[in-house]
Amino acid sequence: MLKLGLIGCGKMGGALLRGVEQALGKASLHVALSDVVPEAVNGLRKCLTCKSVTGTPEEVAAASDVVILAVKPADMKTLCEALEGVKGTRLYLSIAAGVNLSHLEMWLGARQRVIRSMPNTPALVGMGAAAFARGSKATAKDAALATKILGAVGIAEEVSEKLLDAVTGLSGSGPAYVYTVIEALADGGVLMGLPRGSAVRLAAQTVAGAAEMVLTTGKHPAALRDEVTSPGGTTIAGLEKLEQHGLRNAMIQAVRAATEKSKALGA
Repeated sequence: MLKLGLIGCGKMGGALLRGVEQALGKASLHVALSDVVPEAVNGLRKCLTCKSVTGTPEEVAAASDVVILAVKPADMKTLCEALEGVKGTRLYLSIAAGVNLSHLEMWLGARQRVIRSMPNTPALVGMGAAAFARGSKATAKDAALATKILGAVGIAEEVSEKLLDAVTGLSGSGPAYVYTVIEALADGGVLMGLPRGSAVRLAAQTVAGAAEMVLTTGKHPAALRDEVTSPGGTTIAGLEKLEQHGLRNAMIQAVRAATEKSKALGA
């Protein structure tokens, strides 16, 4: 039985909790919920089938072996300092952007095990890409548990904390880049005569299908690209234009800029 607490019942925290319930089954999970907005707690409870209780953040922590901290970054210090006085030790899993491990450990107290994670919004539809870093007290068992929780709504990779800014620039901000690509592909289809609705659906499914090919086959994206690029064909004509207009470099620089911004925000 996993005793899992959630403090902050917004979209991301709720998605993680629903994913864990689906992965483990309601009989293997007991949850405790807290949020400053009662409607958020009540709305999430209606979506769950496992046993659940509500309470203050301190009550949630006391009742849990693992606590997901899903409040806004600006509220994290006050929350953690309030939790420091809760008896016992447990694993705290933070999904707050830009709040580093040293601060979390200082605020929560030296006894607590802490993991800092960076999920992304496709977790809301079970297709997230997350990375996490362990604090000084977190164990390999804790890392495995974080992988199970974050992986319940997609994939999860363990990295060193210094790489979490790069994760933010790539997968954290990446959905916005991909939405822009989907919109541009759809606009191209509309330009060539396709109805808007069909163009958007075809563009989105093409991106989703191509991504699944990378994940399923394990092949390098360049190898998969070569498989659909015939000599003198339509695809190479399109690729030539992408190279001329700098799509590849634009994507690289977007990740660079977002990473540097993440570093600046966390400094």
